[in-house]
Amino acid sequence: MNSSKGKRLINTVARSLLGLSFTIFLISPLSAQTTADEEAIAAISAVIEATQPNMIVESIIPSPIDGLYEITLQNAQMIYVSADARYFIPGDLYEARPQGLVNLGEQRRNVVRAEKIAAVPESEMIIFEPEGGRKATITVFTDVDCPYCRQLHGEIEQLNEFGIAVRYLGYPRTGLNTETHQKMVATWCADDPKAMLTSAKRGGSVPEADCDDPIARHFQLGREVGVTGTPALVLEDGTILPGYIPAETLAMHLLGSDAQ
Repeated sequence: MNSSKGKRLINTVARSLLGLSFTIFLISPLSAQTTADEEAIAAISAVIEATQPNMIVESIIPSPIDGLYEITLQNAQMIYVSADARYFIPGDLYEARPQGLVNLGEQRRNVVRAEKIAAVPESEMIIFEPEGGRKATITVFTDVDCPYCRQLHGEIEQLNEFGIAVRYLGYPRTGLNTETHQKMVATWCADDPKAMLTSAKRGGSVPEADCDDPIARHFQLGREVGVTGTPALVLEDGTILPGYIPAETLAMHLLGSDAQ
């Protein structure tokens, strides 16, 4: 492949992906691959390294279409590429099934999202646990100053009554090293983080506190799994539901007829 053509091609793809900045991070092929797959993935990796050395790639795997490979970027975006590393297609792949079109890209993101969140120890989370045991669990990227986060938290007892455990991760919308970030650090470092979180979401003051807090890690994780705002609710299968959802509606979605 002509190197100048390859460079122009990747640059075009990069610009179409919202002008994001990239760094090579990880190439993670499937465990069961053919020699042809390995060669194709090596060729794709070489093109990316030569033309976009800052691209963050989480995985390159064979797609459901013969001769087409799936690249997952760190920000949960997808690119599909031909085996000869010549043609790149940003976007999602859909499959026609009896129930309609299925977004295979989003299905893949759900799997990756679930794996990443499962790797976070619950000791880093602020958890509101139902007394009668969990019927379902949601993981929520939250911001103490976010109005819709406060609205969702106002229904935390109702969610717990439905048997839904709510696990909070910190995601300051204004970014790191901001006033909100410092509030969230102090909340997670408080003697009683649950009580402090509830107070903060009600507009109470947050006394300064310092510890080995996880907020920066949570913020980075949110960026990796596609969080663009708060609250961002992640279900156990990795599905992400952006924004506030009333407790009853959420319970019906998660529990169906068992929502009581």
